[in-house]
Amino acid sequence: MRKKIVAGNWKMNKTFDDAYELVEKIADELEKIATPEMNVVVCPPFPFLEMCGDMSQESFFAVGAQDVSEHESGAYTGEVSAAMLASMEIDYCIVGHSERRAYHNESNEAIANKVKQLLANDISPIFCCGEKLPEREADKQFEVVEKQISEGLFGLTAEEFANIVIAYEPVWAIGTGKTATPQQAQEMHAFIRSLIAKKYGKAVADDTTILYGGSCNAKNAKELFANPDVDGGLIGGASLKAEDFLTIVKARI
Repeated sequence: MRKKIVAGNWKMNKTFDDAYELVEKIADELEKIATPEMNVVVCPPFPFLEMCGDMSQESFFAVGAQDVSEHESGAYTGEVSAAMLASMEIDYCIVGHSERRAYHNESNEAIANKVKQLLANDISPIFCCGEKLPEREADKQFEVVEKQISEGLFGLTAEEFANIVIAYEPVWAIGTGKTATPQQAQEMHAFIRSLIAKKYGKAVADDTTILYGGSCNAKNAKELFANPDVDGGLIGGASLKAEDFLTIVKARI
């Protein structure tokens, strides 16, 4: 049975003190509302991973990184390896986010390498995919997402793929305040699940967690999560306020 997950991607926000205060508020509330079905992931910037990891030991959330190097080790100044993350007992890591693809020119091949590094170190990748506005307007969204998934993930075995979480984030909705309608979200999530079924079979597809991202917030989360193929959310801006993030978590319970 696939997991229902709400993950918060803080991006490049918060100071150490602000981060501590935010995680403390989240941890306190999760202690009151935790259920066996609830899976919450906090993805802070690299400098705060250890602090969040320590706090997660006494709480009901997992910790994820926002990126990882495609290289195992070596002279790559500023990079962080999957082995480093594993040594800190990090559970998840975001890869292929549209901002990494756009601002750092990450290719599908590079993202596939990152996925392999994470899996080799027992970390679950949160693989992001999604189309830009001109691609949506040209009705090429399915073509774009299929290419991203096939080139980024379909080199894996079925056993390896079982550890993947997919996050569909229409690029035109990230940080813009625009959100895909529940119908648009369900349509794409169902399409993604059909691609997985064709490649790995229905059982694997049915067990794959697919999250929605792209201006998912406290007001629209419940409606988005009501769709049968939407298993939760990868939350950006709304994850920076404890009250908003927890409202989204409650919408997924």
